[in-house]
Amino acid sequence: MPDWRLTVRHGSEVESRRFKDLEGAVTEMERQAREFAAEPPLGEVSMLGDWTAEDRIHARLQIARDLLRGPAAGVDVRGDGRIVPYRGRALRRELGPTGGSVFDAVREALR
Repeated sequence: MPDWRLTVRHGSEVESRRFKDLEGAVTEMERQAREFAAEPPLGEVSMLGDWTAEDRIHARLQIARDLLRGPAAGVDVRGDGRIVPYRGRALRRELGPTGGSVFDAVREALR
């Protein structure tokens, strides 16, 4: 079974860790995403348009099998504290409700 890589982007910091199984990677993603969501909300920014806290990405956490190929999915922690699941790499698609948590949606997208 291939390793899973969790990449965490928070501000200018990027951290990457490997996990032997998907469950370990998702558990760590959930722990870190909840910590980021609990931080104070981001303010509004006016730069080439107006960006509210809900428009801004506070942190992006992504799980993939390798750097360039294979499935990828993760969550964006928005500036207002919402955690939004997505699938894909450069062309991300927001995942809709699955009946479970946003982290369940990530698990399903990677299976």
